Amino acid sequence: MATKSGLHFLEDRWDEAVAAKLDGPELLRYRSNLLGSDLRITNFGGGNTSSKLEQIDPLDGRSKQVLWVKGSGGDLGSIKRSGFATLYMEKLLALEQAYRGVDLEDEMVDMYPLCTFGHNPVAASIDTPLHGFLPFPHVDHLHPDWGIALAASANGKIKMEQFNQEFGHHLAWLPWQRPGFELGMMLKKIVADTPGCDGVVLGGHGLFTWGDTQRQSYLNTITIIDQLGQFIERHGSAPAHKHFGGGVVESRPDREAIALSIMPFLRGVVSRKQRWIGSFSDLPQVLQFVNSAQAEKLAHLGTSCPDHFIRTKIRPMFIKWNPSADPAQLKELIATAIETYRAEYADYYKKHALKDSPALRDASPTVVLVPGIGMFSFGKNKTESRVTGEFYTNAIGVMQGAGALGANEVCNEIPQAGPAASSDQFTMYSNYVALPPSEAFRIEYWKLEEAKIRRQPPEKELSRRVALIVGGGSGIGREVVLLAAERGAHVVVADRDVKGAEAVANEAAALYGKESVTWTSIDIRDRTAIKSALDATIRQFGGVDILINTAALFPSSPDGIISDAQWALTLEVNVTANYLLTDETAKIFAEQGIDASVVLTSSANAVVSKRGSEAYDVSKAALSHLVRELAVGLSPRVRVNGISPATVVKGSTMFPRDRVIASLKKYNLPFDENATDDGLRNELAQFYATRTLTHQPIDPKDCAQAILFLAGPLARCTTGHLIPVDGGLTEAYLR
Repeated sequence: MATKSGLHFLEDRWDEAVAAKLDGPELLRYRSNLLGSDLRITNFGGGNTSSKLEQIDPLDGRSKQVLWVKGSGGDLGSIKRSGFATLYMEKLLALEQAYRGVDLEDEMVDMYPLCTFGHNPVAASIDTPLHGFLPFPHVDHLHPDWGIALAASANGKIKMEQFNQEFGHHLAWLPWQRPGFELGMMLKKIVADTPGCDGVVLGGHGLFTWGDTQRQSYLNTITIIDQLGQFIERHGSAPAHKHFGGGVVESRPDREAIALSIMPFLRGVVSRKQRWIGSFSDLPQVLQFVNSAQAEKLAHLGTSCPDHFIRTKIRPMFIKWNPSADPAQLKELIATAIETYRAEYADYYKKHALKDSPALRDASPTVVLVPGIGMFSFGKNKTESRVTGEFYTNAIGVMQGAGALGANEVCNEIPQAGPAASSDQFTMYSNYVALPPSEAFRIEYWKLEEAKIRRQPPEKELSRRVALIVGGGSGIGREVVLLAAERGAHVVVADRDVKGAEAVANEAAALYGKESVTWTSIDIRDRTAIKSALDATIRQFGGVDILINTAALFPSSPDGIISDAQWALTLEVNVTANYLLTDETAKIFAEQGIDASVVLTSSANAVVSKRGSEAYDVSKAALSHLVRELAVGLSPRVRVNGISPATVVKGSTMFPRDRVIASLKKYNLPFDENATDDGLRNELAQFYATRTLTHQPIDPKDCAQAILFLAGPLARCTTGHLIPVDGGLTEAYLR
């Protein structure tokens, strides 16, 4: 391969000292991870890599050539050795004899398991024949923005020839063809028909490159991608060229604040059928696009690369808004736009659906573009919502590159046209060629894609829900955080103790995924602090579905006398602050317009009269009734419930060492002055347990179970209710 210039944009990350220690499969994993580590090379979950390796057949002890290829649904950046499918090359190549033509190519997917080498459960992807039928040991199929820009250009084939001449390559061009066995046959033929072929551009799709060694394949791939970048960037820097026709509006300096204000409403609008987790981006390239003259038309054309399209749907929803106008207009514009979007999507489905097509899916957009503000993206979890935004950012780069390649040129032919789709089915604007809606539908509602969706594990009880857990830095709150995250919720840990909140968030993230948990500071006595915590929740996940508060105050003093100030503070924290917290969160619930729930933490003391704890007991009695009042006031969309635990000593910040010792002395219980804090707490907890019917100490985990039952969908008909978690405390029986 001739390379007339070095890398200008990418970097060669290959470390020979690392590579020298790896066997063939590990070298493939290493190469794949390097390629997947840079979004300019390929996007999350996009592309695939392969190696044809000699291995001993366990059946006959002979050496056989085995294709190692990225398994279905894998991601190059994070793939492990175990993520590759393995197939006998001899059996895979024999499938050509069984192939009955493009109309029946999907049946070939059922043949791939028959070619499996070893006890490998990894499903081979639909791209397997694309790798298997290329006559090269190591193959990379990637979706770099620069590569797709060329592949999606109306003058793409002409520009490819210019690129070949300038950089000494022999890239070949294939018209659009949906991934599958037919494309594998087409690749085999074009390589055989192109002397010295060192790569293939798939029209509207992506790039194929290869090498005789793992190292050579990697270097060839990043070199060609980098050179495509040089080629396109030079076109884009032409003096007369303006990306996307130039800007026509200005970005709002207060765009982040506006995004925060409309995100809950927008999330609610797109979540009418099922909940979505949201992300927001105002990256420079996003703003350049949404503010441009061509943004609306280009956005409506949709994407080209199949990997982009599956994430971003047929097209994004573009909001026709002038950023110089009042932001208050946005909600009405969004409400109107969503109706239009859903109607167009329904027409798209009706026009292209066949008798055996999967049922109509959620017609809501996953990408929303707002001039002057930026891009909102949605997914079933935070990772997917972020990745969806990244994919559309990639699509923006593709459209920009295609426009640059067509600067000052007019091209009326569509080189993407071929056996799969004729020229009249493609739409071109500003040199960018979008995937025909008929082909887009064949991918989105492909039975093979439907099968991939069905192979995914079932969603958990609290999946797609966002839980703001106040008091989550310790005690009951900590257990609620861990259990909510385990059940699939996206969790925000809020606490005055920011170190505690951060520690619990890190603990949950390590167990259940770093993108599903975050933390924030809060003071529930202060509306401003509450709003700040809610903003942090919206900024991270797009809204909130569940509010839980476990924070409370138990006043104490050395002489047992509670001052007027302590009395007032106890009622402020345990009653008024709960009202403020719920009142502010209810505004977000109202904006979303989807079902939500609140769970507050009362106490058995609310109905048990005691000497010396009057302030606490009265505050909890008031809180119990506040639960009922809020349930009435926030119905029917919001359920409000509570729990009434007996004394929870374990892990509670309300039981510092001096209070525990005072209680042990109060009940004349023997204890060791040198015992640890936890040891003393256990002594007190065991004593409290003897006063209950079950004789079981109340663990924070017991409270967490009750809280999340009330917060989740299993209690959808329960509101205004308080569940006792007291071990059977007869004193707390209601009269």
